[in-house]
Amino acid sequence: MSEGGPFRRLLTFMRPHRGTVRLATFCSIVNKIWDLAPPLLIGLAVDVVVLKEKSTLAGLGVVDPWHQLVALSVLTFLIWGLESLFEYFYGVLWRNLAQTVQHELRLDTFDHVQKQGMAWFDDRQKGDILAILNDDINQLERFLDKGANDLLQVSTTVVVVGAVFLAISWQVALFAVLPIPLIVWGSFRYQRSLEPRYAKVRSAAGQMNALLENDLSGMSTVQSFTAEQHELERVRSLSNAYREANREAIRLSAAFTPLIRMAILVGFTATLLLGGWLTLDGALAVGAYSVLVFMTQRLLWPLTRLGETFDLYQRAMASSTRVLDVLDAPIALKQGTFEPERSTVASSPLVLDDVAFAYSDRDALFDGFSLTFEAGKTTGVVGSTGAGKTTLIRLLLRFTEPNRGCVVWCDEPLAEWRLQALRSSIALVDQHITLFPTSILENIRYGRPGATDEEVVKAAEVAEAAAFVESLPCGWDTLVGEGGHRLSGGQRQRVAIARAVLKDAPLLVLDEATSAVDNETEAALQRSIQRISKGRTTIVIAHRLSTVRHADRIVVLDQGAIAEDGAHETLIQQDGIYAKLWAVQTGSAGNR
Repeated sequence: MSEGGPFRRLLTFMRPHRGTVRLATFCSIVNKIWDLAPPLLIGLAVDVVVLKEKSTLAGLGVVDPWHQLVALSVLTFLIWGLESLFEYFYGVLWRNLAQTVQHELRLDTFDHVQKQGMAWFDDRQKGDILAILNDDINQLERFLDKGANDLLQVSTTVVVVGAVFLAISWQVALFAVLPIPLIVWGSFRYQRSLEPRYAKVRSAAGQMNALLENDLSGMSTVQSFTAEQHELERVRSLSNAYREANREAIRLSAAFTPLIRMAILVGFTATLLLGGWLTLDGALAVGAYSVLVFMTQRLLWPLTRLGETFDLYQRAMASSTRVLDVLDAPIALKQGTFEPERSTVASSPLVLDDVAFAYSDRDALFDGFSLTFEAGKTTGVVGSTGAGKTTLIRLLLRFTEPNRGCVVWCDEPLAEWRLQALRSSIALVDQHITLFPTSILENIRYGRPGATDEEVVKAAEVAEAAAFVESLPCGWDTLVGEGGHRLSGGQRQRVAIARAVLKDAPLLVLDEATSAVDNETEAALQRSIQRISKGRTTIVIAHRLSTVRHADRIVVLDQGAIAEDGAHETLIQQDGIYAKLWAVQTGSAGNR
């Protein structure tokens, strides 16, 4: 990224708010102009006391010295009032702009992330994505809230004070501004030096967030393996890396202000000595000398804050780069416009035609794989771990794309479908069930947000979940906790099946839907599956063969290929892979 790149990209994103930026900029500049007026008032007051009827104000028509002081007092109230008013205006404008941009950037980034294919997530750590959506966007908000105004006000100070100096004495102005080129040069050198350091800080923060998120999600595993000390050491290592990355930036940041102060001392001393010499020599009025001394302080001392401001700026730009890189990441998963009628979808077979697929850096899982799921029929898919069962589902939902061949539904490749149309036509009960930290009622309603309470309850009855829900103290309003941890594995699966029932999609996919339940619950779920699969295209992925024994057709996968295909009784008679698995699971293997 070229220098200034992140800032230009940020300005491009903020283009819809150009009017607010201009107004906030105007208020910041006007506030600083009024803020710089008091030294002029002090100079005029000194001028009145020293020269009396010959002062500058006397030349404007206010001859009496007392009246001049009264006029200065009124002017002081007016100027301070205007300064305060514009400080309020710029405060409200910049802060609200910061909150608005933060809000929009977070929503746009999250929306963009949601559109990415599963392969994009496979290449990234969830904790790092969370750090970008939270910490990095917050860093940007802090800069817009404070840093932008500081930069504008320092720039305004340099311009206004420089003009006043030139108007009063060009000789003093020449020496007073001598340190400014050094300060500006040092500030930009400082900014360039900070850039890689803060990029390292944000990267370290992302890695630490990823580990913390993973540890908190898997706390039961950590504790069951008594690995608390091991995880503490991992957190300590990453936290220390984050601390060291910050230390490198702090070491440079802390050195900036003291060095700039020494440069400022030269300018202030020059004004003090040269201005005093000209005043003693009668070439400069006492009031004008007072203005120069106070203005020098107003000009040079605020420049010491450039270090803090550039520090804030560089942190924001490092974060902005990370956020905008995610926002600019191309969406590899392209979609078409095909959106068939529900009746067409329900009556159409789903065909995998000559599909080849391999995960990154791994051998091919499918190569020339073809399979047809008949409409309105229930197809069971079984096989050992790694045979390709779950990958098959990922291909159907376009969570991943085939390397060759295609998946066809309604006589159209899935790549030609509108993604929303495709995924709304499929109800998935995944083996890794996701429940949201809200009530059971709302978790089931997630299948169809517009469903009534009665429809939710009916779906739960079909999934045989209503009985256990109504036995809970809070019933349907029971909160399931984060990830559904307050429910048992079987209860979570019943809620997930109820959610799929409520969605009422033409294609129902059950991926290990009975993997976490006991035999009694499995029997209940099998009854539910038989009811909801009638007249509906259903794909049942299972390790437990009892789950698929009543399917119209069972496909046995072995190393990414179809090893056997047929109904339960047919496969038993073939005495192949399926028959052996059935014998093992029913306990009859020893009698064979």
